[in-house]
Order: sequence, then C-alpha cells, then structure tokens
Amino acid sequence: MSDACLCAEVAGPGTAVHPHCFGQVWLFEGMPSEALGDLAKRFVRKKLSAGDEIFRQGDRADSMYLIKAGAVKLWKVTEEGRILTLDIRGAGEWLGENILLEESEFPVSATCLGQTFLCGIERKLFENLVLDFPAVGLVVIRNLSRRIRYLSEKVGPLAELNLEDRLYEVLVNVARETGTRVAGGWTIAFPLTHEEIGFLVGAHRVSVTRTLGKLRDLGKIRTEGRLIFIRDLATAG
Repeated sequence: MSDACLCAEVAGPGTAVHPHCFGQVWLFEGMPSEALGDLAKRFVRKKLSAGDEIFRQGDRADSMYLIKAGAVKLWKVTEEGRILTLDIRGAGEWLGENILLEESEFPVSATCLGQTFLCGIERKLFENLVLDFPAVGLVVIRNLSRRIRYLSEKVGPLAELNLEDRLYEVLVNVARETGTRVAGGWTIAFPLTHEEIGFLVGAHRVSVTRTLGKLRDLGKIRTEGRLIFIRDLATAG
C-alpha cells in the first residue's frame, strides 16, 4: 500500500489528503522499493486540531513533516517578548525537512490553524533505516550531489528568483506585524537571524545572505544599521 493510501486511511473519511508524498521528494529518488516500503511503515501520522502545537521554538529539531491536510502557522517570540507570525504553510508543504542535513533547534514554533494531518519521520528512525538498508545512505549522498550540481549549473538563477520572492514575502509579513508604516513601505528593527529566515524559506543561510543583497540591489529593501526598510510593492508606482 502506498504512503498516500496509508495517510488517507489513517486520516479517515472526509479528510482530503494532499497527493504529494515522501516517496516523491528528490532526496529519496532512486531508493530501493523495499527501503521505501519500510520507510512508509516508520512514518508518524498525526491528526491534530486547531491550536495544537507541532513543535516549539528552541525544541531540538529531530523530525520533519509533510502537511497532508490543513494549515500550520509558523511563529516566534522575539527578544522583547512579542509574538510574531512569520508564515502559513498549507497542504503539500514541508516543515523541518533540513533535519537530515544538519543538527539544530527549531528557530520557530508551529501551530495548527485548523484540523491538520501530518506525515512525518524522526531523524533517529531514518538513521535506523540507513543501518537496515545501507544502499539508502548512498542514494541520499548521490541525490544531494546531483541536486547541488543541478542547481548550480542549470537552474541556479531560477532557484534564487524563487527564493527572492519567498524571502520578500517573509519580510513583508514581519513588517506588517512589527514595523512602522512609512511612505512606500515599512521600517522595522529586524528581529530574525539569517538562520531563522533560512528555516522559513527552506534555504541555507548563505543563500539567504546573498538573496538579501539582491533585494537591496533591486530596491525592495534598504538597511541602515539594525533598521530595515521594506518596500510595499503593492502600492509602488
């Protein structure tokens, strides 16, 4: 039985689960069928209600999740104690998928906005899968190498353009909640680190730093010390 069928079965009637599954993720391309079948058995499937927390800011990042149904709010508490909404993730989107690449803490909290169904896996369970199926480790290494080469040689500019759009959206969300409205946009004392932004947009902090520079060059943002001006493109002439 496929991952999609298992998710639909666990979610129950009346829950429309997204067709996107872990087996379709580039990281697992070429994985032996017996390993994929075993991986599906190790998934943790959760049916949550509005207000339920998936993880909290500062928790050890040891699981990744695919949102199969519903929506999740990503938020954090700033150093000043202010609660800041950063992003909304919907069905078919990921939470914490970078746990397989680096160890860290979750830089934000994730809360369900309504009835939500998740399909996830813990890092330890995935590591055990590699021990049971050594070929899986080689597959992941090869896929990482191919991904880096593909992005670098063929779609680097396109990938950065997509990151540029998503990063700008995050900046606007932060500015609307914590910024001061000024002519042409908002001014804020930016409360996020590049690592936190990277988690939100699904990119390495090096890419975030480079993309912030592009946004400055394009006039979408302007920085002066700790202050950052976010241009409101919706009202720009």
